[in-house]
Amino acid sequence: MSHIETLHPRMFPDSFRDVEHLEDFMSTPTEGVIEDLNKLDGDIMILGVGGKIGVTMARMAKKACPDKRVIGVSRFSEEGVQERLNAWGIETISCDLLDREAVNALPKVKNVIYMAGLKFDYRGREDFLWAMNTIAPQITAEAFKDSRLVTFSTIHVYPWSNPLHGGVTEDDLPMARPGEYANSVVGRERTFEHFSKKHGTPGRTMRFVYAIDPRYGVMQEIASWIMEGKEIPLDTGHVNIMWQGDANAQFLRMLANTTVPASPINVGGPETVSVRYLAKRMGKALGIAPKFKGEEQDNCLLVNCDKANGIMGNPVVAMEPMIRWVADWVKQGKPVHGKPSKFEVRSGEF
Repeated sequence: MSHIETLHPRMFPDSFRDVEHLEDFMSTPTEGVIEDLNKLDGDIMILGVGGKIGVTMARMAKKACPDKRVIGVSRFSEEGVQERLNAWGIETISCDLLDREAVNALPKVKNVIYMAGLKFDYRGREDFLWAMNTIAPQITAEAFKDSRLVTFSTIHVYPWSNPLHGGVTEDDLPMARPGEYANSVVGRERTFEHFSKKHGTPGRTMRFVYAIDPRYGVMQEIASWIMEGKEIPLDTGHVNIMWQGDANAQFLRMLANTTVPASPINVGGPETVSVRYLAKRMGKALGIAPKFKGEEQDNCLLVNCDKANGIMGNPVVAMEPMIRWVADWVKQGKPVHGKPSKFEVRSGEF
């Protein structure tokens, strides 16, 4: 596979010219992605491909294994996404994952990543939140019972813990927390687990930390707050973060590391990242001293990602280039998604 460009630190740019440059870089596969995807039998489908993460993940899969079909499925409500994916050689299918007949009609590929779900902006449509996070998984699990099924989850199913204690592990059971989002995701996990046991479907449940790229995530929010002169809240004093390109790589590689029945695994960087430290580093890069409010509390939502990183190695992109890239992007006023992570929210109500 030597003809395929692979990600390594020597190719890191000083900054990103524009969205195309950024997304091309974020979709560059690692050697591990190329090896794992090409040893799998069958093609690849990403359900819910139209979100922030799915587009570059699908592009990475196609770069890593150009001879496989890579199929992206979504409602494609955002204009232009389907056309971009098609231009990169990714087949697209418009589908409502709550429509059982439509899902059953999808190509029965061997490798499926389930990215669909609803997190924020569910007020007044809590029923739709639960439908997307429990009924759509049931329909998917039954339709693809003979496939490998890697599913998207969240660290919000975990209890909070003392950041000095190493973060919660996969041995900590998911729990009911304030707010309907986390509870509905526990439902999503258990639904996939049930059908994995029933049908012997190989799977993994990816309990995913805060992804970042220069357009969204914890770093972009902190950088924007500094630029706007807003105070950085410190009550949630530590976070897990991961470069979106590394997240893409681990999601794709997990297709080669499924279990029967499906089991959870934490996905994120190895660091316990101090929000205060991050803001000071970001402020230095921006040339603006950050302002703070509150004090670090003795608990936060922090997970231990040793298991996944033990399988696949630590992420390729470390903290230093992430800070540099995000600071430059925000300082230049380049486009952002406008979808906050709400990492500072401690109530569970998003």
